[in-house]
Amino acid sequence: MDYQYSDIAKMIDHALLAPTTTVDQLEAGIELAIAYDVASVCILPYYLKRCSERLAGSGVLPSTVIGFPHGGQTTAIKLAEAERAIADGGQELDLVVNISKVLSGDFAYVRDEIRAICDAAHAADRKVKVIFENCYLQDSDKRRLCEICSELRADWVKTSTGYGSGGATLDDLRLMRQAAASHVQVKAAGGIRDLDALLAAREIGASRCGASATAAILDEARQRLGLPPIRSGAGEAVGGY
Repeated sequence: MDYQYSDIAKMIDHALLAPTTTVDQLEAGIELAIAYDVASVCILPYYLKRCSERLAGSGVLPSTVIGFPHGGQTTAIKLAEAERAIADGGQELDLVVNISKVLSGDFAYVRDEIRAICDAAHAADRKVKVIFENCYLQDSDKRRLCEICSELRADWVKTSTGYGSGGATLDDLRLMRQAAASHVQVKAAGGIRDLDALLAAREIGASRCGASATAAILDEARQRLGLPPIRSGAGEAVGGY
């Protein structure tokens, strides 16, 4: 094995984004994330403040989404969402690009919008993951977005919301890792449901994966590493991805 448990756990943003997720399920998901010591909990925006309070001192970061899931909000509304998320304790913001503008070729608009969110987040010492929703885009669009995100020093480029017609693919991860500058990380989302899929993404160069099958992935990692199971006291949460 060329990894330790923490290498795998700290790749996972535990997704709690399904619109049908109840408060009890959100609470259970936060507990699960703490027990497995993942990188972050990416949670429905309205619950971010509570999530931040619960995660304080745990080593797991609170994160949320901006312009989710379709990216069609105005820049002003996305900026307001980002400012609210920062105020509520969010440490990482997952921003959906305006897919309509990308497909229309209006990359000046797209650049200005990403810049606005990155500037607000970075001024507050927060990080931004820019979601492309690759299932709707041409490879040329993906490369252009990687160039823009590199120029603006976004912290991650991310494949998908998990709510489009397709999720992360190995081909897209390869393209994004090649097209993005070295200072930009890559996040896979949508369809990462077992350890082998996560390891394949890691091999290509992804540093984060959005997942709702967190317990299954990390239970398998611990088994392969000969580590005792984690008993979180919570079942697998309903997450999204």
